[in-house]
Amino acid sequence: MAKAKKTKIDTFFSIGENVVYPIQGVGEIKSIEKKLFNEKSVLYYEIYFETPDMTVMVPVDNAENLGMRKVVSDREARKALEFISQEYEPVAADWKARYQLNLDLLKKGTIKDIAMVVKALYDRSILKELPILERKLYDSARQLLIDEVALALKKSKADSESLILDKLEKDKNYHFNKSKECETKGIRLIHIWQYEWENATQREKIQQTR
Repeated sequence: MAKAKKTKIDTFFSIGENVVYPIQGVGEIKSIEKKLFNEKSVLYYEIYFETPDMTVMVPVDNAENLGMRKVVSDREARKALEFISQEYEPVAADWKARYQLNLDLLKKGTIKDIAMVVKALYDRSILKELPILERKLYDSARQLLIDEVALALKKSKADSESLILDKLEKDKNYHFNKSKECETKGIRLIHIWQYEWENATQREKIQQTR
């Protein structure tokens, strides 16, 4: 096997830079190297993820298409924190549709999308224990948000987690009372953001579950 060669070729992301890679998490680029793949020399980012302690090789030419992006600014992180403390109205839908909608958001991977998933599933968990698949999705989104907010605001992960929890709990009684009221009427709920309802594709998915 040919030995990996280091390169000085200019790339969008740099060695030592923290990046967000949807589903995988927030990691650090340890090296940028050329390796043979199908007898061709391909340039890769070597990314280390502290959680869950693994290294991933991502082709440089395809990184942005896979959703890899830079960590957001302090301002964008604070906007996401305010976002998860906002009120929103739930609509009736099947849990499978809820799971798919949240999975699609997490794959998109913007900090606002991640915050939406955390908010929706946290509020749902207050009412009822989440199914295993949704719990795993919530844990992944929550860790992503904790890690990115910590880097953006230059805080420890513990401080970031505490800050996010404070925002989530700010209005939980509203959602609890609203959802309990609906449950007494035999209505099953899913939390959907206004922009999702206005989006034709997302709206069709929801309506198909009714």
